[in-house]
Amino acid sequence: MTTTNHPFHMVTMSPWPMLTSINIMNMFMSIIIMMYLKTTTILIISMMTMIMCLTQWWRDVIRESTFQGCHTLMVTKLIKMSMILFIISELMFFVALFWTYFHSSIAPSIEIGMTWPPTSIKQMNPYNIPLLNSVVLVSSGITVTWTHYSLLTEKSMDAKFSFMLTIILGMYFTFLQVIEYLEATFCFNDSIYGSIFFMTTGFHGSHVNIGLIFLATCFMRLTKNHFSKMHHLHFETASWYWHFVDIIWLFLYITIYWWNY
Repeated sequence: MTTTNHPFHMVTMSPWPMLTSINIMNMFMSIIIMMYLKTTTILIISMMTMIMCLTQWWRDVIRESTFQGCHTLMVTKLIKMSMILFIISELMFFVALFWTYFHSSIAPSIEIGMTWPPTSIKQMNPYNIPLLNSVVLVSSGITVTWTHYSLLTEKSMDAKFSFMLTIILGMYFTFLQVIEYLEATFCFNDSIYGSIFFMTTGFHGSHVNIGLIFLATCFMRLTKNHFSKMHHLHFETASWYWHFVDIIWLFLYITIYWWNY
């Protein structure tokens, strides 16, 4: 296969997939350590090494695609297919979390008073911070679509402005989520409701942060004129992921915040 003309990219040996996998394992183990030992030092270190590995991996992919021209039409098609499958796999995580929520809320057990939310749990008002978060995240989906349109119409300044606005809105969403957690009257240990609430919203929040890193990398490439009207695969996959995060939040808002209020 290496001696025959073909449209596929024969990747070189790279340490980043293995190192990234190890860092993912370390990050989840550090989360458990944080819960039991109440220390965040190991978690911060694992997150920093994770970002470093992803940065180096992205650097290699950018060099291969933009400067070496290794991403042919066939490779681009397969990358898009891979991103779609990745989003579907992420969707299954949220399906499991929503399933847990409905299983516990539609037929609440006697241990929690046969009511939902459980007795003594003060549910958050869905028309306060959660509604503002919904507006912010949906607005970021609109601005990232504006960026895509600006790329297709070759409006560089509009693309940079709308992209910066998208990142700011995403960071604002994360800030509001932290404020909401600090103001919550229940914690992760307060019955099944607290566990599901913080697990689902926290898992979604981690996806927002991953999407922000994805978008920030795209923004750096945009400022260096790596994207064109025809070639902007990195941004396209990032925007798909961001829209996925938007849609998941709308389901999350309706089911967890608004449905039983």
